[in-house]
Amino acid sequence: MKNLKILFLLLIPTLFYTQKIRVFILAGQSNMNGFGYNKDLPNDSRTFKDVYIFQGNSVPDGDLSGGIGKWDLLKPGNGTGFKTNGKINSPSDRFGLEMTFAKRIKELFPNDKIALIKYAREGTSIDSLAASNFGCWDADFNGKNGINQYDNFLKTVKNALSEKDIDGNGKTDELLMSGILWMQGEGDASYNEDIANEYYGHLKTLMNQMRASVLTDDLPVVIGKISDSGKNEKGKVWPMGELVQYAQEKFVRDDKNSAIVRATQKYNYGNDPWHYDSAGYLDLGKQFADEVFRLIINFEKKD
Repeated sequence: MKNLKILFLLLIPTLFYTQKIRVFILAGQSNMNGFGYNKDLPNDSRTFKDVYIFQGNSVPDGDLSGGIGKWDLLKPGNGTGFKTNGKINSPSDRFGLEMTFAKRIKELFPNDKIALIKYAREGTSIDSLAASNFGCWDADFNGKNGINQYDNFLKTVKNALSEKDIDGNGKTDELLMSGILWMQGEGDASYNEDIANEYYGHLKTLMNQMRASVLTDDLPVVIGKISDSGKNEKGKVWPMGELVQYAQEKFVRDDKNSAIVRATQKYNYGNDPWHYDSAGYLDLGKQFADEVFRLIINFEKKD
């Protein structure tokens, strides 16, 4: 009997043990989705221990399959072309900033497991007037069948957080919300001055809604500053790019728990005028990791 009591006492920590997993949300449009080629990834940015990703299925407004997904170990293939039916993930030949973000954030938090929740959709805007056929992140936009991109995002987050054992080791996870990474704005810079001038207010509302969706009002937010390749006949791809850039800078000036990645201004582009080349995405992930780490340190000092 005495031995049974000792055994029970030894088992208590195992039975009730929870492990901390840092959670980061990755969202936006195509340059968040990622157009880097897997073949260009360095060997040290291909496989990771203790880094997991849930990528919500990216679909147009109104498609009921948006946001379904399945947790998996992070590996190449979560860029454009990634698909999932919620049971099987089908990686593509492309990657986004998640690869080098994971590498760098693990260097900065070596003792923590990392979980990434990703939902991104090419061409999408925040303003409903710029939605076109790509989709819109405005929570009040009815979209097709009453479903918009923010709805798909919420479904992604809900599905991801419904899993209580992300790494499948039989222990309940203690999820520590650590940051939102947002790379978007080109869609709103593609039209007219009126739409671009609304970007600041729309961005502020959306980031606060995303924070509220994970019950963390002052969660760190890192914005990727949009850039322009200049690769068209007019020398400017985004007609209102400067106004959106100004709005992004204003957001981080006004929001004390935010930061901006400006390195995008120096990136080269791939086979089109809209998306960075592989080297750009490799650097982008590192830049996001360094910025969000700085915010996290200050954020967690307050607690």
